[in-house]
Amino acid sequence: MKVGDVAHDFVLKDRFDKDHKLSAINHKKVVYFYPKDNTEGCTIEAKEFSNNLNNFRKLNTIVIGISGGDKKTKEKFCVEHNLKHILLSDSDFSVSKKYNLYGEKKFMGKKYMGINRTTFILDENNKIIHIFERVKPLGHAQEVLNYIENIK
Repeated sequence: MKVGDVAHDFVLKDRFDKDHKLSAINHKKVVYFYPKDNTEGCTIEAKEFSNNLNNFRKLNTIVIGISGGDKKTKEKFCVEHNLKHILLSDSDFSVSKKYNLYGEKKFMGKKYMGINRTTFILDENNKIIHIFERVKPLGHAQEVLNYIENIK
């Protein structure tokens, strides 16, 4: 996936078992992929997006987070941290694989499979207008918000 491509469409479920289809959302979108619910970095990132949700809404932008897990892990994550934005379960990593974000990772000398933290900014027609790769969680939501404010 690169800037200028149309993002792969998908249908994933949220914590309420509600389907969300990317192509049915007619707003600018922040679609961020994160490794795992309730981990330190992912919690920092999710809380920042949730805390800035009204600012994103003022810019007619929907925030969607995607990771593995299921509705139970999403529910626990949302309740525990008072998260208000859409979090979707990619339990079989099929969407993450379509976006080339699922693969081998290394941490403290150990290899494992997981999602690479990446954020896509999409226009109303799901065209990719920017990609943030190798994201650092702290301050990322503000970085994304600043980018969107500058493309008005």
